[in-house]
Amino acid sequence: MIEAETKKTETDFLSFQKEKNRPLILDGAIGTLLLERNLPPDTSLWSSSSNVTFPEEIIRLHKEYISAGAEIVTTNTFRTNPVAYKLSDLTISNEEFVRNSVQLALKARGDRKVIVAGSNAPAEDCYQAERTISKTELEYNHKKHIEWLWESGCDIIWNETQSHLDEIEIISKFCSQNSIPFVMNFYFDNGLNLLSGEPLYHVVDFIKSYSTAAIGFNCIKPELFLKFAKSNPLPERFGFYFNCGDGNVSDENISCGIDPAAYVELVKPFLTHNPIFVGSCCGSNPNHTRAIKEYFDEVYGS
Repeated sequence: MIEAETKKTETDFLSFQKEKNRPLILDGAIGTLLLERNLPPDTSLWSSSSNVTFPEEIIRLHKEYISAGAEIVTTNTFRTNPVAYKLSDLTISNEEFVRNSVQLALKARGDRKVIVAGSNAPAEDCYQAERTISKTELEYNHKKHIEWLWESGCDIIWNETQSHLDEIEIISKFCSQNSIPFVMNFYFDNGLNLLSGEPLYHVVDFIKSYSTAAIGFNCIKPELFLKFAKSNPLPERFGFYFNCGDGNVSDENISCGIDPAAYVELVKPFLTHNPIFVGSCCGSNPNHTRAIKEYFDEVYGS
């Protein structure tokens, strides 16, 4: 149950962007960067296990992104959801796991004006086309995870690499009905379809009926997003953060394949469409964030 006094509105996110009068800068990769720094992932929890085993490292990473210019930091909760937690051997409760993970980002932010975005991943593996859990499990997974993220102090729910219509609808309905601000970020295949089969442009149109703060696109290669943008109008409020890895987006071990300067060059053409946020995804690091910040300072002013 979400308490009324904990509710916020999407105004914080949108008014901050309006105040900046340019795209807000989203942070970059967490999971792949932790792997580079030799923090071992968990089979089911992936990098979120480090929230328990190496919390100071997570705080340090959040601070690095903020120092580099990030105005939105995502909590390291990509795999703290109930479906993933059920397969782990953690001794703390799932709710405590989520709440403690959010606190790491809040602690890193301190009193700085930075949006803390609660990362909510697909219930199952984000590159998995088939559904292996029931609708009841799917609904519980997202509703409880979002509830815990929101009540723990996140400013907005950041739904990432969403590629199945069933959970996109569950998330959108739940957030809208409970006045929880959210961004829906899509992942899609080379045919411009979700992994559940629906054409992306249909789903983008469908999501407009809900009170989403923005529609985003993440963990895709820049050329794939360009393919979509050439054949479809982009949403009025949209953003993106591209995969910077050196291989397939679904590879387990991803290292940087696009250096910061080259990444900024890939970002530039899309700025004419007036995105409201820009960041980087797997394979990136704070240097990518810093490069975006330096370019934005040059073009928009600090």
